[in-house]
Amino acid sequence: MSIFKKILLLLIIPFFSFGKSAKEKNDVDFIMHHIGDAHEWHLATIGKTHITIPLPIIIYSPDRGIECFLSSNFLNKNHERIIYQGYKINENEKIIPIDTNRTIYDFSITKNIAAMLISMIVLLAIALTAARQYSKKSTKTPKGIALFLEIMICYVRDEIAIPNIGKAKYKKFMPYLLTVFFFIWLNNLLGLLPGSANVTGNISITLVLATFTFFITSLNGNKHYWSHIINPPGTPQWLLPIMIPIEIIGLFVKPFSLMIRLFANITAGHIILLTIIALIFIFKNVLFGAISVPFGTFMFLLKLIVAFLQAYVFTLLSAIYFGTATASSHQD
Repeated sequence: MSIFKKILLLLIIPFFSFGKSAKEKNDVDFIMHHIGDAHEWHLATIGKTHITIPLPIIIYSPDRGIECFLSSNFLNKNHERIIYQGYKINENEKIIPIDTNRTIYDFSITKNIAAMLISMIVLLAIALTAARQYSKKSTKTPKGIALFLEIMICYVRDEIAIPNIGKAKYKKFMPYLLTVFFFIWLNNLLGLLPGSANVTGNISITLVLATFTFFITSLNGNKHYWSHIINPPGTPQWLLPIMIPIEIIGLFVKPFSLMIRLFANITAGHIILLTIIALIFIFKNVLFGAISVPFGTFMFLLKLIVAFLQAYVFTLLSAIYFGTATASSHQD
């Protein structure tokens, strides 16, 4: 059992201990299945019928070359996992060969990857629609999507980029800040839909976003920025052997905090909401239903706010890091 399942088990056992036939481990697996990545897109379960969308499996191995097939080949009629062409999917949703001596490279399209592709198409459609209105060179005020996009772009520019980076240098970082802001916000919102993917609750994705911020900060750091790390001003010489390693560690702590903050907040929100909903089916009690429904509604509305807040915080901290890296020695 993974560390996340163990933590979740400890959190929800007190709720389940009053139930008559609760199976804590199965309930944890049910919740983790809905917030984790998968090689199929599960939409709903009606009785014993599972409504799923199979996703492409793309495997490369030196002995067989490229192999492509659908993930539905790993399932039998009872929706149970089976072995197909010498491969199987383990409990961690990893494709592994039956022959342990073989080496394979998995390039499959998982649920999170498919969800990211969908979000990219949606973002591209919104941007092109707005750009089409502006290309007409009309003096009229933009409407609809174009107006909404203009408001949000101006918000990111005026409230995040300029105050933290400066008017002279903010334009260079605006494409990245806008991209990461809309990407996180849209995927947070899409993740609230029934049967959707938990993109920003996947630590691999938040790691990549934080790594982008780290490299942009490091590559744009000026002489003044690096001198504060290598030789912190005002520090006694005897203290430098301690301060310099701390400053270097701080370079990696910043993106690490970005990665953990986004991942933990989104994942925790999904777990809490699913746990509240699961209580209704576990206890099968009208009282728990009367409590869970309004509380679950409140949590869902709260997650709508968190969806925007996490996009704002990630973008804001990235802008602060960029501003710190490009600030001059005489700049406040």
